[in-house]
Amino acid sequence: MKRRTLLGALGAAPLLPLLAAGARAGEDAANSTIAAAFGRLPAPADIRRVFVGGAPASALLAVLAPEKLLGWPWNVSAEARAWLPPAVRELPQVGRLAGRGSTMSNETLLQLQPDLILDVGTVDATYISAMQRVAEQTGLPCVLVHGQLADHPAQLREVGRLLGVAARGERLAAWAEKTIALSERVRAAVPPEKRPRVYYARGAGGLETGLAGSINMETIDFAGGRNVAAEAGRGGIAKISLEQVLAWNPEVIVTQDRELARRVLDDPLWRPLEAVRARRVYLAPTRPFGWLDVPPSVNRLIGVRWLLTLLHPGRADDAASLRAATADFYRLFYGVEPGAAALDALLGGNA
Repeated sequence: MKRRTLLGALGAAPLLPLLAAGARAGEDAANSTIAAAFGRLPAPADIRRVFVGGAPASALLAVLAPEKLLGWPWNVSAEARAWLPPAVRELPQVGRLAGRGSTMSNETLLQLQPDLILDVGTVDATYISAMQRVAEQTGLPCVLVHGQLADHPAQLREVGRLLGVAARGERLAAWAEKTIALSERVRAAVPPEKRPRVYYARGAGGLETGLAGSINMETIDFAGGRNVAAEAGRGGIAKISLEQVLAWNPEVIVTQDRELARRVLDDPLWRPLEAVRARRVYLAPTRPFGWLDVPPSVNRLIGVRWLLTLLHPGRADDAASLRAATADFYRLFYGVEPGAAALDALLGGNA
């Protein structure tokens, strides 16, 4: 069942209070980024405390309405917190609700007294059913939002309206739209067969990556790269062998692991790869969140700009315009003003 048909499977009744408050005039459920909602949503002015189910939702809320975030569902390092808005730097880690690794009981959740539970990501029927149970057992309103890269402009606008920060949502959405439009222009100019073959090396050993359709690989797709692991079929994150990477022979390797980026260039086992011989192994910035994923949320928008520059020099940003775009993104999304040294660290692979 496709994500956007799940609304009908669940029935329209639980959604009516939410969509009446959040959707634009004439906007129906099929065009909404809201995947599902349970319970009666408070008025935007009454939503002051939001519990986020997982890391993607925390990244969205940290940039959209940081003053409403109750706590972090994952471990955010002190180094990462320094790049975030002051309102969220000292928030505790409170646990996560999303997925199999949930660390939040209903009792603890009720003690936190959130006005709303919000989660973002790839939504399926099992996950919607689990969130419905949480809403029924706690009596708390719950909202699930689609989180793919293409959804970000509409997502920022719609969640912004729901949380009473519509003007900010509009500003962030406009930035997202410009980035997506740039990626569309580049992809339109470069036929799929001529796009560079890219391997995203995840995990300490670099032998974990995303298959075709994985939300974790969207940055590569939007930047006009060909995910070599798509040849292994559709799915999420998968463990693979070095022999398989050698058979794929990518032209470009990207990673978010600093030590791995250094080691791959000097490791004789990786040396046969075209990307290693050409020294096209790139370390994506990770402060405060990953530019490729971790989490797969709005933080990837600047990663699209970065990767477009690497994969398609001359068709997208040059170094100077990428630097300006990075400063603009951090100023607008995170509320921080990166100086020259901070930008050097980010764009020089030392962040």
